[in-house]
Amino acid sequence: MLPTPKKVTVVAGSGEGDHKLTAFDNALLAAGIGNLNLIKVSSILPPECELVERLDIPPGSLTPTAYGALASDVKGDRIAAAVAVGFSDRDYGTIMEFSGHCTREEAEQKVRAMVEEAFRRRGMALRDVRVAAAEMVVGDRPGAVVAAAVLWY
Repeated sequence: MLPTPKKVTVVAGSGEGDHKLTAFDNALLAAGIGNLNLIKVSSILPPECELVERLDIPPGSLTPTAYGALASDVKGDRIAAAVAVGFSDRDYGTIMEFSGHCTREEAEQKVRAMVEEAFRRRGMALRDVRVAAAEMVVGDRPGAVVAAAVLWY
């Protein structure tokens, strides 16, 4: 079992590239997480996790991350990704992520609503929500968006 992360940072970015995968890589770089090895995790914020605005993780680190991402090579396509972290006064919270063909505002509304639903289902009081989101309209080159809650030590 891996140690339980004690920090969370919420980030988002967008990017273009010659290919959809390199556009995704550039979106990760724009979000500040392009030099990490992301381990995709589901939707629980660990107990006693502190919100930290700036990442301080060595390149190549295996990093638990809940994220939503979308890449497209269709010119004129509007894409967005958002992540929301819900904090409670209890010992854990929730993380919800979304990506789709919509505006940034629509993506933000969706992840906020999902966090609220997750808290209601658990019978928990929602103390705070942090959201990060990115949006872009695809141009002549492939584009990608990513929004992530990075869990670290």
